Amino acid sequence: MSKGQGVWTYEDSALLLIDYQKEMFDQVRSETGAELIDLNVRLLIKAAKAFDMPIVLSTVGVEMGVKGPTRASIVAELPGIKVIDRSSMNAWEDRAFHAAVKRTGRKRLIFGALYTEICLAFPVVDALKEGYDATFVVDAVGGMSQLAHRTAIERLLHAGAVSNTAVALVTELFRDWKSPVADKGREILKWYLAEVQKLAPAVQKAA
Repeated sequence: MSKGQGVWTYEDSALLLIDYQKEMFDQVRSETGAELIDLNVRLLIKAAKAFDMPIVLSTVGVEMGVKGPTRASIVAELPGIKVIDRSSMNAWEDRAFHAAVKRTGRKRLIFGALYTEICLAFPVVDALKEGYDATFVVDAVGGMSQLAHRTAIERLLHAGAVSNTAVALVTELFRDWKSPVADKGREILKWYLAEVQKLAPAVQKAA
C-alpha cells in the first residue's frame, strides 16, 4: 500500500508511544495542553488494547538519571509492559526500539511522542524511509512552542506521513458499528467523552 493511501485498520497497525515523561509534559507550549494530551494518549492505549494491537512504549534518559519515567497515568494503562529506555533522541536509531517495532509484524505505525519537533519527527521520517506507513496523532503530541509544533507537522506531511486526531483515528480503526470490536469501541468512546467533560472548559473546547 502506498503511503497515505486507504483508511487505517486495527488489523495491520501498531501503536508506538515515545517519551511521555514528566519533563516533556512540563515544556509543552503548543495548541493541545498537557492534560488533554495525556487523555488522548490513554484513549489510544485503550483502543489498541481493545483491538489487540501491538504497543511499543519508550522513554529517554531514565537509566542515565536525566529524566523520570513515563507519566504514571499513562503507564497505569499498560501494566506489565516492557519500557524501552534510550539515550538517542531518535528512537528509530535505538536497536531495542527498532527491533521491537519489527517484532510487531505490522507495517502501518501509529506514532505519538513528545516533542513533536524532535522525538516524533525523527523516528517518523526514518520509518517512512524504511517503507513503513506512518500516521501521527496531532492532539496526542506537543511541541516546545507552537511554531516548533506546526513546523514539525509540516515536515512530516511533506515526508509522507498522515496526520489524524485521537477520536477520529479510533473510529477509523474499526469504522463499522457492527464490526467484531464495535462494542469495545463504543465503550472506549463513551469513557473518553465523559473524561473530557471533567477537564477545564478551555481544554474541552480544544478536544
